[in-house]
Amino acid sequence: MEHELLSREFLGNPARAWVFAALAFAAFMAAGVFLKTVVLARLRALAAKTDTDLDDVLVEAVSSVRLLELAVVALYLATRSLFLGGMPDKLLHIALVVVASLRATALLQGMLAYAWRAATASAHEGDPTARSAFRNVEYILSGALWVAAALFILDNLGVNVTTAVAGLGIGGIAIAMAAQQILGDLFSSFVIFMDKPFKVGDFITVDELMGTVENVGIKTTQVRSLSGELLVFANSDLTKARLRNFQQMRERRVVFGFALPHETPAAKTAAVPAMVKEIVSGLPKTRLDRVHFKAFGASSLDFEVVYYVLDSDYNLYMDIQQDINLALMRRLEAEGVRLAYPTRTVHLAGGAKA
Repeated sequence: MEHELLSREFLGNPARAWVFAALAFAAFMAAGVFLKTVVLARLRALAAKTDTDLDDVLVEAVSSVRLLELAVVALYLATRSLFLGGMPDKLLHIALVVVASLRATALLQGMLAYAWRAATASAHEGDPTARSAFRNVEYILSGALWVAAALFILDNLGVNVTTAVAGLGIGGIAIAMAAQQILGDLFSSFVIFMDKPFKVGDFITVDELMGTVENVGIKTTQVRSLSGELLVFANSDLTKARLRNFQQMRERRVVFGFALPHETPAAKTAAVPAMVKEIVSGLPKTRLDRVHFKAFGASSLDFEVVYYVLDSDYNLYMDIQQDINLALMRRLEAEGVRLAYPTRTVHLAGGAKA
């Protein structure tokens, strides 16, 4: 009776074949779970003891295999002895091709990313802008790898890949025309990396906007403004804009003026340039250019001072300017000379006679 039951056919296969297939599926799943839990745990421990990171990448890539993927492979292998007919067998084949291709592509992507980072590590060490550019290239390589994987899957599913590639070529022209702004920003990101008009950490101004560069991406560059908000510029706009990079400034030229009243004696007015020279020359990280009694103003005697701060730091410049202003006030007070302020003298004509 038991022998007859096992010999009966169900869906075109004897019951014995279905039992063997179920046992094979359970065995394959058990083997996969054992490899994923026990064997991989030991391999991860061994990989942690080695100096190279490649084995860690491989172990993590294999450990990321999901139970659903194991189930698809196990089901495909267990049903090879069964006659399933056209559609079920085709669906299993499609599932296996998709699962195996995606997992292999993910493994290749991990290895490609590891190799790319290892090859470019020394090139962008200490340079966030170069690191950003190499990361953008990594994204492009990963995208190309996934496109190749999609074509491979389609080819194995019976799709005419040659026709598809030709269609992609024609469609690619249309997409390129529609996405020329995006492609322009992508190309501009490499221009920024190669030409280096600025890098991450530089303080720049673009038109009336200013801030510190935080990231140079594939399409946009992010700048943190002085007031705290994030400014986002298209890369193509930055390559066409007239921007100022204050971080690359080796020294800062400073021009400032002050004024004395018209009633200041000529002798004391003539002594002011030497006084300013002594003050500026006595401060560290400064180089005096000139001091001049510039002009007779409407209500004052105008002086102009030009000097250089031998550093690009803005706070240092403001500290030096403050020291100059205070020292100048003290010296003028000591000389009995005051600074001018806007005044206007009005002369009234005599009244008309009766």
